[in-house]
Amino acid sequence: MGSQLSEGVDESERCQAEWIPELVTINYDDLSAAFDFVSFAAPMEHRAYVSLDTSAIYWISETNPIEEEDLPDDLETSDRYIAIPHKNELDLGNQLALRFVEEQLPHRHATVEDFFRHRGAYARFKDLLAAEQCLEKWYSFEAECTERALRDWCNANQIQLAGNDSQQSA
Repeated sequence: MGSQLSEGVDESERCQAEWIPELVTINYDDLSAAFDFVSFAAPMEHRAYVSLDTSAIYWISETNPIEEEDLPDDLETSDRYIAIPHKNELDLGNQLALRFVEEQLPHRHATVEDFFRHRGAYARFKDLLAAEQCLEKWYSFEAECTERALRDWCNANQIQLAGNDSQQSA
């Protein structure tokens, strides 16, 4: 047992209380690519996981299965892997487009809202942005919001990011 401190707290207990787990570090570009992969399809159709032990990212596709032997056996059951979220989980889907329109083209909000009630909404949305000469603004807005959301997600999951220094590291 460790030595007693003047406050009556055992030194070993103090070390345990102050112990901070080592953060896993992943490359921002790797995270971004995995996030795009997960978000490209419907939720749960494509999944990706970050290993908290090795920083490896494992990719799974229901539509194009990969070799099972390449994946850890406990990938979907262990607390040592964190699922990379789908864009909808981070409010980066339709809600992001509507937020952009609200800020940049408020007079088109009802039209865009109607787009997202039907198939092919994103193509119609981009056509409207092109006609309004706001397509580049949208791409910048989307990229900034995505990066901010991924950095916030990393902070919440105690993941440190390397690379892509357009903002401060998480």
